[in-house]
Amino acid sequence: MGPSEHIIHTFNFIAPAWWMALFCALFARFVLRRWLSASRWGVLTQTFWGGVLGTLILLGGLWLWGVDGKMATYGALVLACATAQWLMCQGWRR
Repeated sequence: MGPSEHIIHTFNFIAPAWWMALFCALFARFVLRRWLSASRWGVLTQTFWGGVLGTLILLGGLWLWGVDGKMATYGALVLACATAQWLMCQGWRR
């Protein structure tokens, strides 16, 4: 496998984390507007931190089970991104 295939596989590995982070940020922006009055974070910042956290979750799942694509890892990814979004929007104050 050449370098271009490694790059493509790496992007495909981390793509779910970044799409979930973007979805959570946009969902909060358009649906949960009352939470955003207290938030100082923009959509790009929320997406960045959610994507970084999600990538770490995926790497942890790969390390723990030795394979990627486990449903438990994706469940942890959804839970972590939603929790990070809730924290960035200061959901505990609502």
